[in-house]
Amino acid sequence: MVKSTIRLRMSAHDAHYGGELVDGARMLGLFGDVATELLIINDGDEGLFKAYDSVEFLAPVHAGDFIEATGEIVSSGNTSRKMVFEARKVITPRTDINDSACDVLEEPIVVCRASGTCVVLKDRQRKNK
Repeated sequence: MVKSTIRLRMSAHDAHYGGELVDGARMLGLFGDVATELLIINDGDEGLFKAYDSVEFLAPVHAGDFIEATGEIVSSGNTSRKMVFEARKVITPRTDINDSACDVLEEPIVVCRASGTCVVLKDRQRKNK
């Protein structure tokens, strides 16, 4: 199966709520980027995200956290691609120590899981024909 991973730091710009809390929709945006890469690898086209089947927000994300988002195509139809996603917090700020201290987490924290379906129109598929 095709897999993809991206990692990035949540900025103060990503914080939407008090306490520097990042909006859960930001994780869905990351999953959209992962899905796009998966479709390009698999089909040679960005395709379209059709729907999420499930989304679970499991832990808070704050500005300064490093998030690793992964995805995998778990099944393929004629034009549809079923995918699963997971976002994990891998580095977190330690503002209790000072304003630039951070810890790499020994055990990443799963912050969000989702599954969904993307579509690549038949005439746009350039691979796996």
